Amino acid sequence: MQHAKPLPTYLAQRFHGWKATSYAENAAWYRRLSSEGQHPRAMVISCCDSRVHVTSIFGADTGEFFIHRNIANLVPPYLPDGQQHGTSAAVEYAVTALKVAHVIVMGHSGCGGVKGCLDMCSGNAPHLEEKSSFVGRWMDILRPGYERVKDQEEDRRAALLEREAVVVSLENLMTFPFVRSAVEAGDMSLHGLWHEIGGGALECYDPRTGGFVAV
Repeated sequence: MQHAKPLPTYLAQRFHGWKATSYAENAAWYRRLSSEGQHPRAMVISCCDSRVHVTSIFGADTGEFFIHRNIANLVPPYLPDGQQHGTSAAVEYAVTALKVAHVIVMGHSGCGGVKGCLDMCSGNAPHLEEKSSFVGRWMDILRPGYERVKDQEEDRRAALLEREAVVVSLENLMTFPFVRSAVEAGDMSLHGLWHEIGGGALECYDPRTGGFVAV
């Protein structure tokens, strides 16, 4: 592959800094993780957004979370059609192989993917409607959420749809037979979160009210 380049200098320097400090101070722990494998307690499904740093928010150590990131923290419905499904594969591995005790879906404020879905479903982003748009076809997953907020005040729709991205993903998780089985057996629990980046707030989905409450 002729187009790959060496690692940018600033990243190489950061690696050497980590190796000389964090790794050196915890080398035995890293060796243990390597030899014993991973045993995360929770899977976190979050957005690709660079501002969402799950391990920092929860102060998680290496090996604690099994993390999957995608545009708008979405989980598609269970669809074993022989195609490539990265998110579904991650969920399957976390639940059936790693036996995680929790699956957490975490949305956030100012989500570009959600904004794209809002524009697309409102007819303001025709390029996302094209079959060739990977983002558009991925955001089709969120169309049921859009239907639930489309009649709300315009200035509230984006924030509401960000939370709907979490709810839709929780709903879709329950369409996976192995997820439903684990949840109904009490072996695993599902959680929905929404993070406000600027203010640092965190809200949790409450199924009793269908809304989000502060953590």
